[in-house]
Amino acid sequence: MSFYLIAQSAADACGVDPGSVCGLVYGLTNSTEAARVADLAARPVKVLLILFLAWIINRFARRWLDRLVEGWLSSRSAVVEAISGTIEPDDDGPGLGEAALERARLLVDQQDRSSQRTRTLGAVLGSVSSAVIYGMAVMMALAEFDVNLGPLIAGAGLVGVAVGFGSKSLVEDFMSGVFMLLEDQYGVGDVVDVGDTVGVVEEVKLRTTQVRDINGTLWHIPNGQIARVANLTQDWGQAVVDVEVAYDTDISMAMAVIKEVADGLWREQLDSFTIIQEPTMAGVQAFGDNSIALRLMVKTEPGEQFGTARELRKRLKFALDEANIEIPFPQRTIWVRSQPGTVLPDGSGGAGSSG
Repeated sequence: MSFYLIAQSAADACGVDPGSVCGLVYGLTNSTEAARVADLAARPVKVLLILFLAWIINRFARRWLDRLVEGWLSSRSAVVEAISGTIEPDDDGPGLGEAALERARLLVDQQDRSSQRTRTLGAVLGSVSSAVIYGMAVMMALAEFDVNLGPLIAGAGLVGVAVGFGSKSLVEDFMSGVFMLLEDQYGVGDVVDVGDTVGVVEEVKLRTTQVRDINGTLWHIPNGQIARVANLTQDWGQAVVDVEVAYDTDISMAMAVIKEVADGLWREQLDSFTIIQEPTMAGVQAFGDNSIALRLMVKTEPGEQFGTARELRKRLKFALDEANIEIPFPQRTIWVRSQPGTVLPDGSGGAGSSG
């Protein structure tokens, strides 16, 4: 009977399902008030303890992710340095010294792009882990105050579904941005063609990509709206120059002149027009209405193909003029007929004249 009375008193003080602190204090003091005060004081302490543990776990998770990212970057850097150290300049021919080091430069560029991409993904994973850890901590804290989490979770689920439908484009942009970073489709400084816009990438975010076009306009393009992308400056570039000559031109001589001009630029190895491989003379590309097109292909460093093509066209104009090779343009002969006795603007007359 006494045991039943003690249990009944503990239930009165701490409830049907008494907490450990309340039951312990009631057992030690046999005081209902002390047990209730201890139970009320214990709940905020538990909440603070839960949040503190969540903070510690989040710090450990962030530090683990940072070490994982830095370890991957260090291993990648060691591989690039090892490969670069085995590459030596080749001085067998003019202009080949820089070309021999191109592989090392490409590896370094790829390492920089990979580092940027890896750090971005590491930051995303860190944010996701923090959201999960603190979300669970908040739910545990609410449970300490006897909050029924069932309706709360159900309501949050309905809100999540509604928000998901309303922000479908945002989710699509975010996921597209993640895959763009994972697949290294483009990076800051690349020249890209995204359909309606061609320009230089200034910033890559998880939701949008900023591209500045040739007119200086900065475009903010949602990643989910980029159906296709052409990277014009990744790894290497190629300048394709079509030179048109007249039909009566000696094709072999014209090709020799064009090749000599391209080889001369290749040997110079200018900073802004770095050609990394011997230029290729593809030959006759097309028969036009007024000319024959001869195609020249020059492999350059990323982004330098545009300036290289302009420099080649300038030099080719001078070289073709010196070789007396005509660069044709559309021409038209006009015949003017007049009636007998008609005076033309130049004062002449007659049945017909030409000009």
